[in-house]
Amino acid sequence: MTEQSSPRVLRNFVNGAYTEARDGRTGEVVDPATGEVIAHAPVSSAADVDAAFQAAQAAFDGGWRDSTPAERQIALNKFADAVEERADELVAAEVANCGKPVQTTKDEEIWQVTDALRFFAGAARNLEGKAASEYMADHTSWIRREPIGVVGQITPWNYPMAMAAWKIGPALAAGNTLVLKPSDTTPMSTLLLAEIAADFLPPGVFNVVTGDRDTGRALVENPVPQLISLTGSTRAGFEVAKSASTDLKRLHLELGGKAPVIVFDDADVERAAAGIAEAGYFNAGQDCTAATRVLAAPGVHDDFTAALAEQARKTRTGGPEDTEAAFGPLNNAGQLERVSGFLDRVPGHAEVLAGGSRAGEKGFFFEPTVVAGLRQGDELVTDEVFGPVITVQRFDDEDTAVAWANSVRYGLASSVWTRDHARALRVSRRLDFGCVWINTHIPIVAEMPHGGFKHSGYGKDLSLYSLEDYTRIKHVMSYIGRD
Repeated sequence: MTEQSSPRVLRNFVNGAYTEARDGRTGEVVDPATGEVIAHAPVSSAADVDAAFQAAQAAFDGGWRDSTPAERQIALNKFADAVEERADELVAAEVANCGKPVQTTKDEEIWQVTDALRFFAGAARNLEGKAASEYMADHTSWIRREPIGVVGQITPWNYPMAMAAWKIGPALAAGNTLVLKPSDTTPMSTLLLAEIAADFLPPGVFNVVTGDRDTGRALVENPVPQLISLTGSTRAGFEVAKSASTDLKRLHLELGGKAPVIVFDDADVERAAAGIAEAGYFNAGQDCTAATRVLAAPGVHDDFTAALAEQARKTRTGGPEDTEAAFGPLNNAGQLERVSGFLDRVPGHAEVLAGGSRAGEKGFFFEPTVVAGLRQGDELVTDEVFGPVITVQRFDDEDTAVAWANSVRYGLASSVWTRDHARALRVSRRLDFGCVWINTHIPIVAEMPHGGFKHSGYGKDLSLYSLEDYTRIKHVMSYIGRD
């Protein structure tokens, strides 16, 4: 390997500066589009994590907790402006980490970061509470909404930059300080965000430590943070909840999904197929809200399935510079193996109508895939694949569709496709998911909450509900009698 293409050496970002890990251990960061090592990042120890938390605690006690909402708003808006100014650098880091198409990353992700930061900048000045009043004679009560303190955050590898913004925004807007651990496969854009933010935040307010599962475990077990926020797999959520329970830490968990997509007989078949394909294959299907599990009514099943398979065949995967590619590679070799395994185990009663295989020999690309003829208990129906795979089942009636939709252990997102307004409202009420889209799937706005039920976790990202998750409520009562 030439000196020019040698892997970068990354460092943690603690107390406003890049910092060496204490024992010097590092892990490889691989470009998913090529399979080549592009960087070495610290595998932070418990001592590294504790140093970051001590910096965050000092920053909280040293003034950030007492900053005014207006001051936090100004800082977050400056942060958002700087993200726009350095968008090309952030896109380059995100693309290197994830292998995503460059143009898609510019168009779809930078604005999500800035929009989230600006929304929470405004939300910082919109705290809510019950009216102060004399609920007892001679006593006045009021509510204080306060920052929790120091929070620990863990983000996933599918949207490392955007998911970081979703966590940084409400934490800082509420007056907390934080230590954030990105996925070990995608640390680069998060470290750059911390560098950018350092121009507008006091040292120690926003810290980033990189590392593996042991690093994440050290973050959760550290006694300093009062809240742990995780976006990740359901398995990771179980582990975090178990570990945090020994210290009664508050938790904010956004976990896996298996989104049902119910297509009724009166749906516009071509429009539904196009919309569902886009929502199922975007980001290589590595999205907990992806349209992965279609339930089609008997009158449209065959036409819809054929139209969806045609959409899959027209959809292209490719490298970052491929302007015709709809999505890039899976994030890592382990995920490629996992997705391939699901397709290797397709039961005999099902049929792969499109895709189903690895694409190319270099990188971790997988073809856009459609599988039909599956039964309700098949693993492709019940388990999260997290890849560009959409399944199709035929249902007989509305009650069956709702029952099948709700029968999985996840409860994050869903959609209903019909021209019947009453049916759309009726089914949306019955679906046991934190988000229900009607005649669309996957759009997200900062003003509305994102979060699920059941094994998809609890707590909300985005919206004022997220800001509330990063605050604590204190009742203050004052005696006002005259004696």
